[in-house]
Amino acid sequence: MKTFQASLLKWYKLNYRKLPWRATRDPYKIWLSEIMCQQTQVATVTSYYNRFLKSYPDIISLSMATEDDVYKLWEGLGYYSRAKRLMQCARVVTQNYSGVFPRTYEEIIDLPGIGPYTAGAIASIAFDIKMPAVDGNVLRVYSRLYGVEEDVGKPGTKKKIEAMVSADLPEDVRDYNQALMELGALICVPRNPKCDICPVCNFCRARIKNIQNSLPIKTPKAKKEIKKMMVAYVVFEDQVLLEKRGTEGLLANLWGFPIIEVEENYPSKEMMAYLEDNYGLHVIEEAVITTKKHVFTHLIWDMTLIRYRTRSISVIEDPEVAWIHPEAISYYPLPTAFLKLLK
Repeated sequence: MKTFQASLLKWYKLNYRKLPWRATRDPYKIWLSEIMCQQTQVATVTSYYNRFLKSYPDIISLSMATEDDVYKLWEGLGYYSRAKRLMQCARVVTQNYSGVFPRTYEEIIDLPGIGPYTAGAIASIAFDIKMPAVDGNVLRVYSRLYGVEEDVGKPGTKKKIEAMVSADLPEDVRDYNQALMELGALICVPRNPKCDICPVCNFCRARIKNIQNSLPIKTPKAKKEIKKMMVAYVVFEDQVLLEKRGTEGLLANLWGFPIIEVEENYPSKEMMAYLEDNYGLHVIEEAVITTKKHVFTHLIWDMTLIRYRTRSISVIEDPEVAWIHPEAISYYPLPTAFLKLLK
């Protein structure tokens, strides 16, 4: 009798998407693709992935990169902490492994910024090591395949499913792990799964019980907090003020504009006082440029961008600032929130 593993692998080999990282066994390139694909759609990642590899074709070149250069290449992908962890990991591999990516699961998972899923993906895809790679797609596929009616957001349920995947791993673990991810991305989607064309529908307990639309079970996410933010576009003669954000917190180490949280929609005097106290700037307001919303994982910024003008500037050490021509803004790594305002 045909196993669901055989059916899945046959489907995958005929239908997988031709993605650049699937044509390699280089653990560096596989690792890069996995980090980029976290929280980001594959269609968006491809161009970033190719561009990144042109600048940093191997882990040693990445280990020598500057933060600003890496963040600039990452601009628009969001979740910049991923880029920071890439640099940290590249430096550890270069220092501790002479720039050669380690070949065991235990060594891989010990690297900074690499968890069980990413370690399993690298180990299985690059080195054919029999380890599961359980991401959100795989959790969904297995919860339906085995009819798991437990909250997949709970650690115990995730461990249970990881054990199921481990028990099911065939010899062709490289393609099997990728096939599970692909099935979740293309067929076993979150809403209205395409059961009529699913290669493993005959093995799926959720489909047999007609509960595929009810699985996986997830605890509803808390409602996102909304914060009103005021952003200052400060002009001195023909230059504009940029600041480098601190090393901790949201959008750390990226460049942007002075920004404060406010309780009202338009308390310009509060921003003017903030600019005087923190930047030594006496400004006059010229215009509201735009308002935009930006959604983070856990909160929403409701932003208002206001243009100010100052007749003089002060030298300050903290925060790090740059007075530049507006055309030069594109050379600095700005987070998506600020790019939205500039558009």
